[in-house]
Amino acid sequence: MKIALGVSGGIAAYKAVEIVREFQRHGVQVVVVMTRNACRFVTPLTFQTISQNEVYYRMFTPAEEWEARHISLAKEMDLLLVAPATANIIGKFANGIADDILTTLFLSVSCPVVVAPAMHHRMFLHPQVKENLERLRQLGVKLVEPEVGYLAGGEEGVGRLAEVKKIVQLSLQALRKKTLGGVSFLITAGPTYEDIDPVRFITNRSTGKMGFALAESAAARGAEVTLISGPTALPPPIGVKMIRVRSASQMREKVLEQLEGSKVVIKAAAVSDFRPRFASPQKIKKDVPLQALELELTADILAEIGQQKGKRLLVGFAAESEGVVPYALNKLKEKKLDLIIANDISLPGSGFGTDTNTVTIITADGKETPLPQLPKREVAERILDKIEEMLADASR
Repeated sequence: MKIALGVSGGIAAYKAVEIVREFQRHGVQVVVVMTRNACRFVTPLTFQTISQNEVYYRMFTPAEEWEARHISLAKEMDLLLVAPATANIIGKFANGIADDILTTLFLSVSCPVVVAPAMHHRMFLHPQVKENLERLRQLGVKLVEPEVGYLAGGEEGVGRLAEVKKIVQLSLQALRKKTLGGVSFLITAGPTYEDIDPVRFITNRSTGKMGFALAESAAARGAEVTLISGPTALPPPIGVKMIRVRSASQMREKVLEQLEGSKVVIKAAAVSDFRPRFASPQKIKKDVPLQALELELTADILAEIGQQKGKRLLVGFAAESEGVVPYALNKLKEKKLDLIIANDISLPGSGFGTDTNTVTIITADGKETPLPQLPKREVAERILDKIEEMLADASR
């Protein structure tokens, strides 16, 4: 996958370096195309070093190739992202002005185009800029709205470049073919907290990364995604309906509320198996004689969904430290699942809190597909590939 990153001449140009890095984390190759003014803020050499690709910032070079570079670049690119996009470059795009390498590239591409504006709030709110942005929308350009924040010149207002991860996430969504368009997904993620008293609780090491990666990837493929998550520090994925919960009972309540209308259910949450039978309304003091903490089982949400599965595709996870695949196979049958992801949490770089995972995808007929250790986003893509295959088989 290859994208062109257009950088125009604003103070936020330095953030484009972070954008290149973020795309690289997703395995995307980036070619940087700069305006003349952008070179005043960040040098082409910086982008060349980070991207490991030639940087284009001149319209004409002494040694002309047989084909104009903006045309050959346009043929190669899967996406054109412009970040930051100044009022000047937005105006040129909207009015078909082509006077440098970036504006000529814009008029030459047939791939999706994403633009992330960044400018002083007085400029962003000007009627002419608003008109130009609306014209770009009508042309099919995706806009990453700027945020409210501290701006150059010491003022605050709307016009600050959107967060890097948000820009990249929306760009990846624009890149994806909408192979799951119209398919409704219900995904759970993260841990649950089961209170002992007002300050203490039982939980586990889940951070929600796997479930959030699944939600992001499904949304990028055009799915209608509802994500129900326990406590996590992760920001809500773009284009996803987000529901926050705390305990296993709250998770069960919201899952059952959202179950109707869901075509695919993925239970990636690490729901606590146990909770205190009685939670103290007051903080338990140290000088109180310690007694055994009496526990009880929480509701088995996955088994409950399995009993009322209907025509839904039901996917579960089995995070285990031993007997991983045998346990997963048993869970697959007991819970009436269509697919289970066996996750070996004993391996380094796999399981809770890591950015990578080592899993085996197992279908209802017992067929196993072991994957090497991969970034969780890539694991999510492989799981969704299998789900798409199963949905296609079911529709035949």
